[in-house]
Amino acid sequence: MKKKRHELILKLIKENEVSTQEELIELLQKNGFVVTQATVSRDINELHLIKVQGKHGQKYAINELNSHNINKFHTIFAQSVISVAVGGNICCIKCFAGTANAAAATVDALNYPEVIGTIAGDDTLFILLKTEDAAKMFKKKIEEFLHGE
Repeated sequence: MKKKRHELILKLIKENEVSTQEELIELLQKNGFVVTQATVSRDINELHLIKVQGKHGQKYAINELNSHNINKFHTIFAQSVISVAVGGNICCIKCFAGTANAAAATVDALNYPEVIGTIAGDDTLFILLKTEDAAKMFKKKIEEFLHGE
């Protein structure tokens, strides 16, 4: 159900100038999906949608970097990461030796808005986040990303 909804969302934003979550909810409902604003908000986040300038103002769009390379990023990241932990507003990702820079490049490319910056050594990646809550949510996103959710 979620996968089909995500596919429809991508189709809808390609074919329509969708500028608000409410507009997206209406379009989803016209196509048989009954969703809440919270669900649509999560979907937008999970699909890494961005806002770009349209003909009539801002509209949702696919982040082309993510749409073409998400599988590559997932593979590299999943093969690099051993564990994920949070301390304050910093997320620490332990990696196999020599792979932390690749994992950092993946985090950077995914362009999460809550990430301030990354720094990687040989086997450890630190991600500085805006707040402690953002770090906890980021850890959850990374774990979901690792499991292909």
